[in-house]
Amino acid sequence: MEISKDLLSLLLPDFLVAHFSFKSSSSTEDKLRLYFEEKNIVPNSFKTRKVESKGFHKEIIIEDFPLRGKLVYLHLKRRRWRDVDTKETLQRDWNNVAKGTRMTTEFAAF
Repeated sequence: MEISKDLLSLLLPDFLVAHFSFKSSSSTEDKLRLYFEEKNIVPNSFKTRKVESKGFHKEIIIEDFPLRGKLVYLHLKRRRWRDVDTKETLQRDWNNVAKGTRMTTEFAAF
């Protein structure tokens, strides 16, 4: 099943559609799993440094709003960056998962 970016933008948090590429999906009777990888775009906070992409962190899974009676799980692979000069490993600052939960901020507030 091919899912368009327009449809994803209606269903998912804005940050996800803006910063992640949709890779695939899987569905069972009661679950929908959507798989994403962070785009290879240097974060603004690193623009003053010379950085290179160095793969991904371990995948995280976030529970999102149910859809049509199915639990929705977002599988996110966050990109890892390396400062070429200092060899420091860097990552984008993600504050979109509510503390103490495995849900997006919008769902936790609901």
